[in-house]
Amino acid sequence: MAEQIPLTLPEHPRLAQNILHFARALRRAGLPVGPGRVVDAVRAVEAAGFTDRMDFYWTLHACFVSRPEQRLVFAQVFRLYWRDPRYLEHMMSMMLPAVRGVQEEKRAQSAEKRAAQALLGDALPDLPEEPPQEEATKIEVDASFTVSREERLKSLDFEQMSTKEIAEAKRMLARLTLPVKPLPSRRGIASLRGRRIDGRRSLRAALRQGGELRELAYLKPREKWPNLVVLCDISGSMSQYSRMVLHFLHAVANRKGAGWARVHAFTFGTRLTNITRHLATRDVDAALRAAGAEAQDWEGGTRIGGCLHAFNRDWSRRVLGQGAVVLLITDGLDRDDAGLLGREMQRLHLSARRLIWLNPLLRWDGFAPKAAGIRAMLPHVDSFRAGHSIASLEALGEVISSTGDSGEKARLMALLQG
Repeated sequence: MAEQIPLTLPEHPRLAQNILHFARALRRAGLPVGPGRVVDAVRAVEAAGFTDRMDFYWTLHACFVSRPEQRLVFAQVFRLYWRDPRYLEHMMSMMLPAVRGVQEEKRAQSAEKRAAQALLGDALPDLPEEPPQEEATKIEVDASFTVSREERLKSLDFEQMSTKEIAEAKRMLARLTLPVKPLPSRRGIASLRGRRIDGRRSLRAALRQGGELRELAYLKPREKWPNLVVLCDISGSMSQYSRMVLHFLHAVANRKGAGWARVHAFTFGTRLTNITRHLATRDVDAALRAAGAEAQDWEGGTRIGGCLHAFNRDWSRRVLGQGAVVLLITDGLDRDDAGLLGREMQRLHLSARRLIWLNPLLRWDGFAPKAAGIRAMLPHVDSFRAGHSIASLEALGEVISSTGDSGEKARLMALLQG
């Protein structure tokens, strides 16, 4: 929760109007706040009183927050609107162009930038005019190597994006591709340059020549396209990353000529849910809305071992044929039995042609495999990569067909064994 600072009331407070403006800010931040909730909030504050800051916070929290993922946004908007006397200065530092100064000493926390945008809107505050100077020194700035807005957005963490940046990032993700190379199958097709002898065609040709075998027919391997199977963690710590990755997967599943035979998608938190048929819907918002309605454990806890056991038991043989590539998207923070998790990861690794683990926690420079779940999973993946930004997903597209890529696995395995 936000840091509590003693609140001083004005001589003639307008509490109802302030609650109304506060509700508007929450609505701009993405919370479903309507007039009915505003009326309920005013009545609740009137009944609970306005004598204790904690009571006031939780009274508004009870009226405006209905889902766990809304708590962080509510806390940031509440702190900026009601508590922090220097909130305007800090919001300006987050909304203005990124010129480092005293206002950037504190990095924006999760949902803080989204809260600032909700309070300020799209318009930036008016800056004070500087007094005219008679002999001002002219400074020329060489911006030839300045990072463009699109490049900055590519490297920005999904958790740190504002609502406007999230919308722009979704449009960029819709243009990304996940190319794959075809695989040689055991079946063959006729070819003059093939290396395998086609016995049937050779004998049929010999029968047409009176039983004399004059020339051999040859085969070359027929090409097949692999399946892409995605297992996406939708627990509370992975919610924002999972939404962005599912946007990316919807684009991959609906792009014709991308190469994949089929794209299968599963979500897991406390249970496994197959959302493959929803990704076939052309409209991405309708597809993800249907997938969210299908998965009942969004923003809940995590049982990675149990969910992988359900996948290996019920779906592995159905979807992991044809040299399937598996993308496992999770932070690996699991408190269940590490032995079960390790066994299920080993079975999944043996069933798939290639197992790639995307972990948003890898964005931290000092990341180390200390959690029991990560220690149990890491030895059984082919590649361990970050999955927290558009740039990381672009990098995935470049190496997904490369069998020699292991990402950060070798470095972390050295730490694990050291």
